[in-house]
Amino acid sequence: MFTDAQPIRDRKIRLGLVGCGRISSKHFEAIKAHASDLELVAVCDTNSVALAAAERETGARGFVALERMLQVDVDAVILCTPSGLHSAQAILAAEAGKHVITEKPMATRWHDGTNMVRACDAAGVRLFVVKQNRRNATLQCVKRAVEQRRFGKIYLATINVFWSRPQEYYDSAAWRGTWEFDGGALMNQASHYVDLVDWLIGPVESVQAYVATLARNIQVEDTAVVGVRWRSGALGSINVTMLTYDRNLEGSLTIIGEHGVVRVGGVAANEIQCWKFADHRPEDDGVQRASYDTASVYGFGHSLYYENVTRTLRGIEAAETDGREGLRSLEILIASYLSARDGRRVALPLEY
Repeated sequence: MFTDAQPIRDRKIRLGLVGCGRISSKHFEAIKAHASDLELVAVCDTNSVALAAAERETGARGFVALERMLQVDVDAVILCTPSGLHSAQAILAAEAGKHVITEKPMATRWHDGTNMVRACDAAGVRLFVVKQNRRNATLQCVKRAVEQRRFGKIYLATINVFWSRPQEYYDSAAWRGTWEFDGGALMNQASHYVDLVDWLIGPVESVQAYVATLARNIQVEDTAVVGVRWRSGALGSINVTMLTYDRNLEGSLTIIGEHGVVRVGGVAANEIQCWKFADHRPEDDGVQRASYDTASVYGFGHSLYYENVTRTLRGIEAAETDGREGLRSLEILIASYLSARDGRRVALPLEY
Protein backbone atom coordinates (compact mmCIF):
# COMPACT_ATOMS: atom_id res chain seq x y z
CA MET A 1 0.00 0.00 0.00
CA PHE A 2 1.44 3.34 -1.06
CA THR A 3 0.81 6.06 1.50
CA ASP A 4 2.34 9.26 2.72
CA ALA A 5 0.44 9.07 6.00
CA GLN A 6 2.42 10.25 9.00
CA PRO A 7 3.02 7.66 11.76
CA ILE A 8 0.85 8.08 14.85
CA ARG A 9 3.15 8.34 17.84
CA ASP A 10 3.02 9.61 21.42
CA ARG A 11 -0.71 9.00 21.81
CA LYS A 12 -3.34 6.31 21.47
CA ILE A 13 -4.69 5.48 18.01
CA ARG A 14 -8.35 6.47 17.89
CA LEU A 15 -10.74 4.04 16.23
CA GLY A 16 -14.34 4.13 15.06
CA LEU A 17 -16.25 0.92 14.28
CA VAL A 18 -19.16 0.61 11.86
CA GLY A 19 -21.48 -2.41 12.11
CA CYS A 20 -22.15 -3.61 15.66
CA GLY A 21 -23.29 -7.12 14.75
CA ARG A 22 -21.89 -10.62 15.14
CA ILE A 23 -18.20 -10.04 14.34
CA SER A 24 -17.85 -6.70 16.14
CA SER A 25 -17.33 -8.41 19.50
CA LYS A 26 -14.04 -9.90 18.27
CA HIS A 27 -12.85 -6.39 17.44
CA PHE A 28 -14.00 -5.04 20.80
CA GLU A 29 -12.00 -7.79 22.53
CA ALA A 30 -8.90 -7.14 20.41
CA ILE A 31 -9.01 -3.38 20.95
CA LYS A 32 -9.40 -3.90 24.69
CA ALA A 33 -6.37 -6.20 24.66
CA HIS A 34 -4.34 -3.35 23.15
CA ALA A 35 -5.74 -0.65 25.42
CA SER A 36 -2.32 0.93 25.89
CA ASP A 37 -2.18 1.72 22.15
CA LEU A 38 -5.77 1.72 20.88
CA GLU A 39 -8.89 3.60 21.91
CA LEU A 40 -12.37 2.94 20.53
CA VAL A 41 -14.02 6.37 20.54
CA ALA A 42 -17.00 5.80 18.25
CA VAL A 43 -19.40 3.05 17.16
CA CYS A 44 -21.99 3.23 14.40
CA ASP A 45 -25.00 1.15 13.37
CA THR A 46 -28.39 1.78 11.81
CA ASN A 47 -29.90 -0.78 14.21
CA SER A 48 -30.69 1.12 17.41
CA VAL A 49 -30.68 -2.01 19.58
CA ALA A 50 -27.27 -3.17 18.36
CA LEU A 51 -25.90 0.36 18.65
CA ALA A 52 -27.12 0.77 22.23
CA ALA A 53 -25.58 -2.58 23.20
CA ALA A 54 -22.24 -1.56 21.67
CA GLU A 55 -22.31 1.78 23.48
CA ARG A 56 -22.90 0.02 26.80
CA GLU A 57 -20.16 -2.53 26.18
CA THR A 58 -17.47 -0.13 24.98
CA GLY A 59 -18.35 3.27 26.39
CA ALA A 60 -17.80 4.72 22.91
CA ARG A 61 -20.00 7.43 21.45
CA GLY A 62 -22.76 6.10 19.19
CA PHE A 63 -23.76 7.24 15.71
CA VAL A 64 -26.51 6.09 13.35
CA ALA A 65 -24.75 7.35 10.20
CA LEU A 66 -21.17 6.85 9.04
CA GLU A 67 -21.07 10.39 7.64
CA ARG A 68 -21.67 11.76 11.15
CA MET A 69 -19.07 9.47 12.70
CA LEU A 70 -16.45 10.59 10.19
CA GLN A 71 -16.75 14.12 11.61
CA VAL A 72 -15.33 12.82 14.90
CA ASP A 73 -11.58 12.81 15.52
CA VAL A 74 -10.81 9.18 14.61
CA ASP A 75 -7.65 7.91 12.93
CA ALA A 76 -9.09 4.72 11.45
CA VAL A 77 -12.50 3.27 10.64
CA ILE A 78 -13.24 -0.43 11.14
CA LEU A 79 -15.82 -1.91 8.74
CA CYS A 80 -17.84 -4.78 10.24
CA THR A 81 -20.81 -4.14 8.00
CA PRO A 82 -22.27 -6.42 5.29
CA SER A 83 -19.56 -7.11 2.73
CA GLY A 84 -21.39 -5.42 -0.13
CA LEU A 85 -21.21 -2.11 1.74
CA HIS A 86 -17.45 -2.19 2.34
CA SER A 87 -16.41 -0.49 -0.88
CA ALA A 88 -18.61 2.60 -0.62
CA GLN A 89 -17.88 2.97 3.09
CA ALA A 90 -14.13 2.52 2.65
CA ILE A 91 -14.07 5.16 -0.09
CA LEU A 92 -16.10 7.54 2.09
CA ALA A 93 -13.70 7.04 5.01
CA ALA A 94 -10.63 7.43 2.82
CA GLU A 95 -11.93 10.69 1.36
CA ALA A 96 -12.36 11.90 4.95
CA GLY A 97 -8.68 11.15 5.56
CA LYS A 98 -9.24 8.04 7.73
CA HIS A 99 -7.34 4.78 7.54
CA VAL A 100 -9.58 1.77 6.83
CA ILE A 101 -9.68 -1.66 8.50
CA THR A 102 -12.18 -3.91 6.73
CA GLU A 103 -13.51 -7.33 7.60
CA LYS A 104 -13.58 -10.14 5.06
CA PRO A 105 -14.30 -10.30 2.25
CA MET A 106 -13.08 -6.81 1.43
CA ALA A 107 -15.79 -6.59 -1.26
CA THR A 108 -18.25 -8.78 -3.15
CA ARG A 109 -17.25 -7.54 -6.62
CA TRP A 110 -13.80 -7.30 -8.20
CA HIS A 111 -14.14 -3.67 -9.29
CA ASP A 112 -15.34 -2.70 -5.81
CA GLY A 113 -12.16 -4.16 -4.33
CA THR A 114 -9.88 -2.41 -6.79
CA ASN A 115 -11.77 0.86 -6.27
CA MET A 116 -11.12 0.61 -2.52
CA VAL A 117 -7.39 0.26 -3.11
CA ARG A 118 -7.30 3.17 -5.55
CA ALA A 119 -9.30 5.43 -3.23
CA CYS A 120 -7.02 4.76 -0.25
CA ASP A 121 -3.95 5.30 -2.42
CA ALA A 122 -5.34 8.61 -3.69
CA ALA A 123 -6.16 9.78 -0.16
CA GLY A 124 -2.78 8.71 1.22
CA VAL A 125 -4.34 6.45 3.87
CA ARG A 126 -3.82 2.80 4.69
CA LEU A 127 -6.23 -0.02 3.86
CA PHE A 128 -6.05 -3.12 6.06
CA VAL A 129 -8.00 -6.29 5.25
CA VAL A 130 -8.65 -8.53 8.25
CA LYS A 131 -7.09 -11.97 7.74
CA GLN A 132 -6.79 -13.01 11.36
CA ASN A 133 -6.57 -16.75 10.64
CA ARG A 134 -3.07 -16.24 9.31
CA ARG A 135 -2.03 -15.40 12.87
CA ASN A 136 -3.36 -18.63 14.40
CA ALA A 137 -0.53 -20.76 15.81
CA THR A 138 -1.29 -23.87 13.74
CA LEU A 139 -1.20 -22.03 10.44
CA GLN A 140 1.94 -20.16 11.44
CA CYS A 141 3.64 -23.57 11.79
CA VAL A 142 2.54 -24.53 8.28
CA LYS A 143 3.68 -21.18 6.88
CA ARG A 144 7.16 -21.68 8.33
CA ALA A 145 7.38 -25.18 6.86
CA VAL A 146 6.42 -23.85 3.42
CA GLU A 147 8.93 -21.00 3.63
CA GLN A 148 11.64 -23.48 4.67
CA ARG A 149 10.72 -25.59 1.61
CA ARG A 150 10.27 -28.66 3.77
CA PHE A 151 7.54 -30.08 1.52
CA GLY A 152 9.81 -30.07 -1.52
CA LYS A 153 7.54 -29.95 -4.56
CA ILE A 154 3.93 -29.62 -3.44
CA TYR A 155 1.69 -32.06 -5.31
CA LEU A 156 -1.78 -31.63 -3.82
CA ALA A 157 -3.57 -29.31 -1.40
CA THR A 158 -7.16 -29.54 -0.22
CA ILE A 159 -9.24 -27.19 1.90
CA ASN A 160 -12.51 -28.32 3.49
CA VAL A 161 -15.03 -26.08 5.22
CA PHE A 162 -17.92 -28.22 6.43
CA TRP A 163 -20.04 -26.00 8.66
CA SER A 164 -23.71 -25.57 9.51
CA ARG A 165 -25.81 -22.48 8.86
CA PRO A 166 -29.54 -23.17 9.31
CA GLN A 167 -32.24 -21.21 7.54
CA GLU A 168 -32.72 -19.18 10.73
CA TYR A 169 -29.22 -17.78 10.33
CA TYR A 170 -30.02 -16.40 6.88
CA ASP A 171 -33.44 -15.17 8.00
CA SER A 172 -31.89 -13.19 10.89
CA ALA A 173 -31.06 -10.25 8.60
CA ALA A 174 -32.39 -9.23 5.18
CA TRP A 175 -28.88 -8.83 3.71
CA ARG A 176 -27.75 -12.38 4.53
CA GLY A 177 -27.66 -14.79 1.64
CA THR A 178 -27.85 -12.05 -1.02
CA TRP A 179 -25.47 -11.52 -3.92
CA GLU A 180 -25.24 -7.77 -3.42
CA PHE A 181 -24.43 -7.61 0.28
CA ASP A 182 -23.26 -11.03 1.46
CA GLY A 183 -21.99 -13.56 -1.05
CA GLY A 184 -22.39 -17.28 -0.56
CA ALA A 185 -20.69 -20.03 1.41
CA LEU A 186 -17.51 -19.66 -0.62
CA MET A 187 -17.19 -15.88 -0.38
CA ASN A 188 -18.50 -15.37 3.14
CA GLN A 189 -17.93 -18.35 5.42
CA ALA A 190 -14.95 -19.83 3.55
CA SER A 191 -13.24 -16.52 2.77
CA HIS A 192 -10.40 -16.99 5.27
CA TYR A 193 -9.74 -20.49 3.95
CA VAL A 194 -9.64 -19.30 0.35
CA ASP A 195 -6.98 -16.86 1.55
CA LEU A 196 -4.78 -19.85 2.46
CA VAL A 197 -4.79 -21.00 -1.17
CA ASP A 198 -2.48 -18.18 -2.19
CA TRP A 199 -0.80 -17.33 1.13
CA LEU A 200 0.45 -20.85 1.79
CA ILE A 201 0.65 -22.63 -1.57
CA GLY A 202 1.39 -19.76 -3.94
CA PRO A 203 0.01 -17.99 -7.02
CA VAL A 204 -2.96 -19.66 -8.69
CA GLU A 205 -2.90 -20.43 -12.42
CA SER A 206 -6.59 -21.25 -12.88
CA VAL A 207 -9.79 -22.45 -11.21
CA GLN A 208 -12.82 -24.49 -12.25
CA ALA A 209 -15.83 -24.33 -9.96
CA TYR A 210 -19.31 -25.60 -9.29
CA VAL A 211 -21.70 -23.93 -6.87
CA ALA A 212 -25.18 -24.98 -5.79
CA THR A 213 -28.04 -23.88 -3.58
CA LEU A 214 -29.22 -27.25 -2.32
CA ALA A 215 -31.22 -26.63 0.82
CA ARG A 216 -31.38 -23.00 1.92
CA ASN A 217 -33.85 -20.41 0.67
CA ILE A 218 -31.22 -17.85 -0.36
CA GLN A 219 -29.95 -16.19 -3.55
CA VAL A 220 -26.40 -17.47 -3.19
CA GLU A 221 -24.82 -20.91 -2.89
CA ASP A 222 -24.83 -23.02 0.26
CA THR A 223 -22.36 -25.53 -1.25
CA ALA A 224 -19.35 -25.15 -3.55
CA VAL A 225 -16.48 -27.16 -5.02
CA VAL A 226 -13.50 -25.45 -6.66
CA GLY A 227 -10.70 -27.22 -8.52
CA VAL A 228 -7.42 -25.30 -8.33
CA ARG A 229 -4.23 -25.45 -10.39
CA TRP A 230 -1.29 -23.48 -9.06
CA ARG A 231 1.44 -22.00 -11.24
CA SER A 232 3.84 -24.45 -9.61
CA GLY A 233 1.84 -27.31 -11.19
CA ALA A 234 0.26 -28.42 -7.91
CA LEU A 235 -3.41 -29.39 -7.95
CA GLY A 236 -6.02 -29.03 -5.27
CA SER A 237 -9.58 -28.30 -4.27
CA ILE A 238 -11.70 -26.12 -2.04
CA ASN A 239 -14.79 -27.94 -0.74
CA VAL A 240 -17.40 -25.92 1.13
CA THR A 241 -20.87 -26.52 2.51
CA MET A 242 -23.07 -24.86 5.10
CA LEU A 243 -25.36 -27.91 5.22
CA THR A 244 -23.44 -30.14 7.63
CA TYR A 245 -25.79 -31.92 10.04
CA ASP A 246 -26.15 -30.46 12.65
CA ARG A 247 -23.03 -28.56 13.68
CA ASN A 248 -19.81 -27.05 12.43
CA LEU A 249 -17.75 -30.15 11.67
CA GLU A 250 -14.50 -29.22 9.99
CA GLY A 251 -12.29 -26.43 8.78
CA SER A 252 -9.19 -28.17 7.46
CA LEU A 253 -6.12 -27.89 5.28
CA THR A 254 -4.09 -30.82 3.88
CA ILE A 255 -0.81 -30.39 1.98
CA ILE A 256 0.89 -33.36 0.32
CA GLY A 257 4.38 -32.78 -0.99
CA GLU A 258 7.48 -34.54 -2.22
CA HIS A 259 9.06 -34.69 1.24
CA GLY A 260 6.21 -34.11 3.66
CA VAL A 261 2.53 -34.23 4.50
CA VAL A 262 0.59 -32.00 6.88
CA ARG A 263 -3.05 -31.93 7.88
CA VAL A 264 -4.48 -29.17 10.06
CA GLY A 265 -8.06 -29.94 11.07
CA GLY A 266 -10.58 -29.35 13.81
CA VAL A 267 -13.58 -27.05 13.51
CA ALA A 268 -11.40 -24.10 12.45
CA ALA A 269 -7.95 -25.39 11.43
CA ASN A 270 -7.03 -25.46 15.10
CA GLU A 271 -5.58 -28.98 15.40
CA ILE A 272 -2.39 -30.29 13.83
CA GLN A 273 -3.52 -33.84 13.05
CA CYS A 274 -0.65 -34.97 10.82
CA TRP A 275 2.87 -33.56 10.66
CA LYS A 276 5.50 -35.66 8.93
CA PHE A 277 8.61 -34.63 7.00
CA ALA A 278 11.59 -36.54 5.64
CA ASP A 279 13.96 -34.15 7.42
CA HIS A 280 12.82 -34.53 11.02
CA ARG A 281 13.77 -31.49 13.08
CA PRO A 282 13.80 -30.98 16.87
CA GLU A 283 10.94 -28.46 16.66
CA ASP A 284 8.71 -31.14 15.14
CA ASP A 285 8.50 -32.87 18.52
CA GLY A 286 6.66 -29.90 19.99
CA VAL A 287 4.49 -28.94 17.04
CA GLN A 288 1.35 -30.33 18.68
CA ARG A 289 1.58 -27.56 21.25
CA ALA A 290 0.36 -25.19 18.54
CA SER A 291 -3.03 -26.94 18.57
CA TYR A 292 -5.74 -25.29 20.65
CA ASP A 293 -9.35 -25.89 21.63
CA THR A 294 -12.05 -23.64 20.25
CA ALA A 295 -15.79 -23.68 19.80
CA SER A 296 -15.54 -20.58 17.63
CA VAL A 297 -14.88 -20.63 13.90
CA TYR A 298 -13.21 -17.21 14.25
CA GLY A 299 -10.14 -18.50 16.08
CA PHE A 300 -8.03 -16.22 18.27
CA GLY A 301 -6.21 -14.16 15.67
CA HIS A 302 -7.95 -10.78 15.92
CA SER A 303 -5.84 -9.54 18.82
CA LEU A 304 -2.67 -10.63 17.03
CA TYR A 305 -3.90 -9.00 13.85
CA TYR A 306 -4.36 -5.68 15.63
CA GLU A 307 -0.79 -5.92 16.84
CA ASN A 308 0.35 -5.56 13.22
CA VAL A 309 -2.19 -2.78 12.54
CA THR A 310 -0.89 -0.85 15.54
CA ARG A 311 2.75 -1.27 14.63
CA THR A 312 2.03 -0.28 11.04
CA LEU A 313 0.23 2.91 12.03
CA ARG A 314 3.08 3.63 14.44
CA GLY A 315 5.50 3.38 11.51
CA ILE A 316 7.34 0.39 13.01
CA GLU A 317 6.54 -2.31 10.47
CA ALA A 318 4.73 -2.96 7.20
CA ALA A 319 1.11 -4.09 6.93
CA GLU A 320 0.84 -7.86 6.55
CA THR A 321 -2.52 -7.75 4.77
CA ASP A 322 -3.05 -4.44 3.04
CA GLY A 323 -5.56 -3.80 0.28
CA ARG A 324 -3.46 -5.38 -2.45
CA GLU A 325 -2.95 -8.49 -0.37
CA GLY A 326 -6.70 -8.61 0.20
CA LEU A 327 -7.28 -8.51 -3.54
CA ARG A 328 -5.39 -11.79 -3.98
CA SER A 329 -8.07 -13.88 -2.25
CA LEU A 330 -10.88 -11.75 -3.70
CA GLU A 331 -9.50 -12.53 -7.17
CA ILE A 332 -9.70 -16.28 -6.50
CA LEU A 333 -13.27 -15.88 -5.23
CA ILE A 334 -14.44 -13.85 -8.22
CA ALA A 335 -12.69 -16.21 -10.65
CA SER A 336 -14.48 -19.15 -9.00
CA TYR A 337 -17.89 -17.51 -9.38
CA LEU A 338 -17.18 -16.64 -13.00
CA SER A 339 -16.16 -20.25 -13.63
CA ALA A 340 -19.33 -21.62 -12.04
CA ARG A 341 -21.54 -19.16 -13.88
CA ASP A 342 -20.01 -19.70 -17.30
CA GLY A 343 -19.10 -23.39 -17.00
CA ARG A 344 -15.45 -22.84 -17.90
CA ARG A 345 -11.94 -22.74 -16.53
CA VAL A 346 -10.93 -19.21 -15.51
CA ALA A 347 -7.28 -18.20 -15.58
CA LEU A 348 -5.66 -15.68 -13.28
CA PRO A 349 -4.88 -12.82 -13.12
CA LEU A 350 -8.27 -11.40 -14.03
CA GLU A 351 -6.67 -8.17 -15.27
CA TYR A 352 -3.31 -7.48 -16.89
